[in-house]
Amino acid sequence: MLSNPEMSRLSQEADEWAMDRQRAGDQLAVPEIADYEIRRELLRAGKELSITRLDELCAGLEYLPLTTEVMHDAASLWADARNAGRPTAHPHALDGDVILAAQARSAQIELARGPVVVATTNVAHLARYTDARLWTDI
Repeated sequence: MLSNPEMSRLSQEADEWAMDRQRAGDQLAVPEIADYEIRRELLRAGKELSITRLDELCAGLEYLPLTTEVMHDAASLWADARNAGRPTAHPHALDGDVILAAQARSAQIELARGPVVVATTNVAHLARYTDARLWTDI
């Protein structure tokens, strides 16, 4: 929503929310897996303005890169979900949800500045592994 240059009502609300969170002292970050998932679709659709806006967003906020440790944790989360009979994606899918959850867990340990909350529209899958809330509820 934040990378949409058309500023729909929802995009405007997301922009206002992000500014309000920053004014409140919250630190916003872009996880690399979220950048990837958004960027790939913007590239496929040829949405150059949205890509530029996404680049600006990534440059203006903390960027959480993928690391070997994050990917190892994500693999463990994926396996645990499968073994428990509660997968979050198709067996052959990359499963960005567990990667995002692993990035949030890693940030919680590395940042040690307070709780890490994933602002999302997909609370159900993410909340299994990390503090995830509907962005409008944060």
